[in-house]
Amino acid sequence: MRVIPAIDLKDGQCVRLQKGDYGTAHKVAENPVETAQRFLDAGADLVHMVDLDAAKDGSHANYGVVEQVIRETGATVELGGGIRSMQDVETVLALGVSRVIIGSAAVRDPEFVAEAVKKYGDKIVVGIDAKSETVRTDGWLGDSGENYIAFAERMESIGVRHIIFTDIDKDGMLAGPNFDQLAALRASVSCEIIASGGVSTLEDIAGLKKLCIDGAIAGKAVYTGTLDLAKAIEQAK
Repeated sequence: MRVIPAIDLKDGQCVRLQKGDYGTAHKVAENPVETAQRFLDAGADLVHMVDLDAAKDGSHANYGVVEQVIRETGATVELGGGIRSMQDVETVLALGVSRVIIGSAAVRDPEFVAEAVKKYGDKIVVGIDAKSETVRTDGWLGDSGENYIAFAERMESIGVRHIIFTDIDKDGMLAGPNFDQLAALRASVSCEIIASGGVSTLEDIAGLKKLCIDGAIAGKAVYTGTLDLAKAIEQAK
């Protein structure tokens, strides 16, 4: 199991939201490059980045920051937010990103995901963001009405091998992951599952490891010091 620290970008700055609400955005670090370097120094082998502006309105204003992080730190980065077409996938990969996260577009256009997986294989990750067990879209503002497990099974059936599951109600709340939903998901699909939302203690890491979850994204807890990233990475091993 791996622990993956997160950098959420809005207007070029590192921010965090609560439950996906853009109105709660607040800066948590001064410099994305320095933040990524700090994560690498703690032992991280992958950095999770989200372009919040792209997720909301499709703009690519933060791509220069992502490219700078990769160029100056050598970090292995996965990036999500506003990736809606094969052109978007290719643009992101050209930045030096190692894994591309497809979220809302996977709900609306599963054929796009199938095409991307066929061409890029393990470089494609599907983000499943759920609230009350249904998959949300468009920066978590829209409700697809589809059950998260049914959607995960559908994605696996078209070749997706990596899923990031976020419980929106847990995100940014330091309240622990949704172990029940993650256990149900683990029992339903065989692909890699990365847990996101609420991961905040070493006990959370141990609990996810016990469920055979493959990875955990840690955001707010790392910035507040609630979770010691180096210790979490060591425990996950």
